[in-house]
Order: sequence, then C-alpha cells, then structure tokens
Amino acid sequence: MMMIKISAATAVVVSLLASSVFADDTQPKRVLKNNMMEVYKTLPSSVDNLSDAFTKGIFYGRLRTNAFRWDWKNDQVNDDNKAFGIGGSMIYKTAPLHGLSATAGLYYANNPFSSLREDDADVGSVKAGKDTFSRYNVKTSGDWSMAVLAQAYIQYDVSKTSFKVGRQIFESFLTKSNDTKMIPNTFEGYTVTINEIPKTTIRGAYFNSQKLRDHTTFHDVLTFKDSSGESWNNNDDAAVHKGLNYTNLSAHGKEENELVVVDLKNKSIDNLVVDVTYGSVPGLLSSLTGELNYKIKLGDKLSLTPGVRHMQQFDNGAGEIGGASLSGGLAMDKNPTTNLGYKDRFDLDSSLTMARLVLTDGILKVQVAYSAVADEADIVAPWRGFPTGGYTRAMAQYNWRADTKTASAEVYYDFGKAKILDGFSALARYAMQDFDEDKQAGGVQADSNILHIDLRKQFTPTFDAKIRMAFVDADERVADGVDKDSYNEYRFELNYLF
Repeated sequence: MMMIKISAATAVVVSLLASSVFADDTQPKRVLKNNMMEVYKTLPSSVDNLSDAFTKGIFYGRLRTNAFRWDWKNDQVNDDNKAFGIGGSMIYKTAPLHGLSATAGLYYANNPFSSLREDDADVGSVKAGKDTFSRYNVKTSGDWSMAVLAQAYIQYDVSKTSFKVGRQIFESFLTKSNDTKMIPNTFEGYTVTINEIPKTTIRGAYFNSQKLRDHTTFHDVLTFKDSSGESWNNNDDAAVHKGLNYTNLSAHGKEENELVVVDLKNKSIDNLVVDVTYGSVPGLLSSLTGELNYKIKLGDKLSLTPGVRHMQQFDNGAGEIGGASLSGGLAMDKNPTTNLGYKDRFDLDSSLTMARLVLTDGILKVQVAYSAVADEADIVAPWRGFPTGGYTRAMAQYNWRADTKTASAEVYYDFGKAKILDGFSALARYAMQDFDEDKQAGGVQADSNILHIDLRKQFTPTFDAKIRMAFVDADERVADGVDKDSYNEYRFELNYLF
C-alpha cells in the first residue's frame, strides 16, 4: 500500500514538473523570492454573496523537492548525513465577502527512498535535511512522511486594517516562515496589520503556539522538551534555549507560553526606512530592536544604502531558570563548576549590534556587514527570524552567541536582468566568525570562515531550480584540539507553482 502511494505521488510530481516547462506562465498567481518566500500576484476579488465567496475562491498549488548532503571534515566525531524530500502544498483562499475571508493550507512531505535518507536510528544525526521529515514521527512510528494543516485562518479587512485569527505565516524580524525546505514555520494566534497612517505600517501579533518546519503538530513557542522529556516534541529549533525546558519552566509555572510581537515600519522621510520591533514571551524575556536604512542615490539606477540594527534583550525571569547559555549548561537543574565563560550565570540581559553597506544597481548587489554580540548572554530567538539575518548570517550558521563578532561580504548578480542568461542568478557570501573560545565549554563552536553560494535558474515564472552550497573551514576546539565544526554542505531544490 505504501509503495503504491509513493509511486503515485512520484509520478504526479514528475509529470507536472515536466509539463511546467511548456506551460503558459505569463501571469502567475504566485512567484517565489530568492529566499523562497511566496509573493501573491493574484488574489480573489470581493463578492456579494456566500456562494460566490467559495466558488470564486482561488487554489494555489506547489510541488517541490529538496535534496541534502552534509559532509563533515572530521567524520570520526560527526556523522555524514543526507535527506531527500518530495511533496507540496495546496492553499485555498475564499473570495472576500464584506471584508471577511478564509485561508487554508495543507502541506505534505515525504522521504520515500531509503537509499537517499538515513536509517531510522540515525535521524538525530541529520542536519539541514531534517526539515524534510519529522524526527519525532520517525522515532515513534517509523513514519518518514508529514501531512499538516499549517495554515487555517479567518481574515477580516476593513478600511486599511486587516485582522487574522488562526494558523498563519507572520514574516517579521523575530518570526519567519523560513520556507526553504518542505513545510513553512507557522504560528497559531491573532494578528493585526494597520496601514491607516500614511507611509506607516503597524502590526501586532499574539501567538499561543508554533509549528516548526519538521513538526506535524503545534507546540509551545519557547519550551524545550515535553513533559516526558522528549526533545523532538516541543520547540526543538536549532537556536532554542535548552535550559528553558519543560522541567525547569514547569517548576516556575511557565511551561505554557505566548509570544507577542509588535512592529512598526515608517517611510515618512524620503529614502529612509525605519523599523522598530518589540518581542516578548511574557514573564520570561523581551527584546526591543531598532533598524535604520538610508538609500543614497548615486545615479539613475546605482544606490548605496547604509543600514544599522540594534537589538536589546531584557531578562524578565528566564535567566534564573535557564541560565545565560543557549546550551542549557548554566540552567537551574545543572551543577557547573564554572560559568562556562559567561560573566553572569543567571542573567539573560544582552544586546546585538550590526551594520551594513549595500551597493546596487538593480542587477548587481554588493554588501559588506559586521555584527557583534555583547559579552553578556546569548540571544534567544527560536522563531526562525535569525537576529543577524540580512547582515552577517550565512546559511546554517547561528552567530548570535555571546561575544561573537562576524564580518561578511556578499555579491549577488542577476544574469537574467543583465540579459546574459535568462532566469539565472547567483549569490556568493563569505563570512568570518569570531566566537569566544572561553565559551566552548558552554556549547559555542570554534572560529570559522564560511563560503556560501546560491545558484538559481528560473525556467518559467513558476518553475525553478536552486543549488546551495556551503564550505566551512573551522578551527580546532581549544579543549581537545579536535576539529568538530568544519564541513561542506550541498542542497538542491525544485519548485513548481500552479
């Protein structure tokens, strides 16, 4: 029965991918940005009766594959790993009736070929490819597939204000769909977007649960592990604070949490974009982030944009529970003999500052950036927003541990816009990460240099392929003189929208 289901799914995917090359995609309903975020070009028009609200709604389909290969330099201490995901999604939006509409998004992913994945017992060793399946499902039932209603919300629009209630994507500084694998990161709760003030957007979100990309169920927004001690059945994001686990938080009555996000974007001053974001897990921690980007025109198309971002993290009780390190080694349930290189064991107050220069003419983009985390506590942000994203973060890197300094440079070139190779673009990013060696006992990695390359080819506006590569050259760990952090990573993906 399983083989029939897999064969049928594979046949459908191959058929549609092949036919897409010849499809008429001059007016696509959606397109993908380079970071794989979906941009809707066609939305249902308003109607005046309930029947038309459903019959004139629009379906948005997506088929995709993702292949991963992770090659550690030192395979004596780490396990090379691979994964191959195939699946897709179907999203339906009703037509708005007196401002009221609904959206539902069903997603499916599978790793059907045993030769292109790890054995069941080795799922814990899979790195980037883990988001093509659920480790928890494989561990508990041997199921390498995922099916989940990741989006399901009601929307009400009035004037220039929009309300959403339910499961949804919310792209912000702290929270993102991060839809580069098979199923996006989504949240459950309430959001409002207000555009009543000219050149200003104000948004608010209250989320009581989150679904990470490799999960089929929604879970707490912050708590690591569940009541049974299972690591893969709650917030197990790679950047999660492991000291804020179920046992420690439940001792303080905080095993169930909410995430509040409020942000503002203002463009009142010509060429200046101001962003402010407030985030909070009430009773545990909060942050306030400000960002300025000012565009300086150097010609008809050429511009230079300096940007700065500062994030201030406030400890509202999480520090005394989880400790200053994301690894959890300084948490209340541990007995370390030192502070593992951190200045204050039970304090999560910290900050992160970064700056960049972006030179672009619409075809070529060149960026240099720098970021520095205060020598205080690690930054807590397990919601896929990546605090250094857009500045110094390289693929699969988490450079917001305390006292980390990163310098990076990147070049992006659109060969299609340059009329050299239609639909082809390339990005190369080089980052130098200077971690604090004194904190390696607390789980911080060794200093490293990263070369990250993206190659994307759009065959049609709705069918594209992308190759991503990362080459990481890291120092040896100071404690044992062993290289545990160097690796090469390779990704290949296909996306077809219909």
